[in-house]
Amino acid sequence: MSAFTRTSRTAFMLLSARSKNVSIKRGYADEMSFTFAAANQVFYNNANVKQVDVPSFSGSFGILPNHVPTLAVLKPGVVTVFEKDGNAKKIFVSSGTITINDDSSVQVLAEEAHPLEDLDGAAARDQLSKATSELSRATTDIEKAEAQIALEAAEALVQATA
Repeated sequence: MSAFTRTSRTAFMLLSARSKNVSIKRGYADEMSFTFAAANQVFYNNANVKQVDVPSFSGSFGILPNHVPTLAVLKPGVVTVFEKDGNAKKIFVSSGTITINDDSSVQVLAEEAHPLEDLDGAAARDQLSKATSELSRATTDIEKAEAQIALEAAEALVQATA
């Protein structure tokens, strides 16, 4: 019997015996401390919620208690907060940051945020039209970048109010 076969057989037997004696349990936190604030309003301050769905530049994702610690950048879109009583609150954000800590606390800090029920679809479409024309008139790189950001926010606003 080769040395490799003996070594691999011994390693397999040790791992098999070890896995029989060890049970791994992952405890899930059933609470998540959630803070959500913008310059214009504090929406949640250390509130206990079930889940938060956020739009980020790396993709939209849901946050549950005991989520892996993460830092992300918000993109324009809708943050959905699932409260303990089952209600879902939808809030439009223009941009900001998401911080998920290892103690199951979550902070969403938005540049600007408004509940969906406060938004006007016609005004959003008007804003989209203005942003589109600003982009077509932009000549410098800075003007183009600013107009592109305004256009992306307006498109997300129109989608949120549709």
